[in-house]
Amino acid sequence: MFALLRFLLLGFVVLTVVYVAVSLYSRAERRRKLRRHWDERIGTGDRDAFVRKGLALYDRSLRRKLILGVYVIPMIVVCTIIYIVNYT
Repeated sequence: MFALLRFLLLGFVVLTVVYVAVSLYSRAERRRKLRRHWDERIGTGDRDAFVRKGLALYDRSLRRKLILGVYVIPMIVVCTIIYIVNYT
């Protein structure tokens, strides 16, 4: 039982680090794309306000929520493996 708790805690910590890294990378990429779009297409007005508005929309987007799959998919795989090993 203690080994399972230790495994789950370690897995949670690793998945949290992966989630933070993917989340920061995705947000930086979105910011880069918004700035590039501004430079190529718009070019007038307040660039920082455009980027802030774009990032606010990104925060509510489906893509942002899909990053939570970093937690869900490994848990499904581990539970499936445990079920197959123990009950089949």
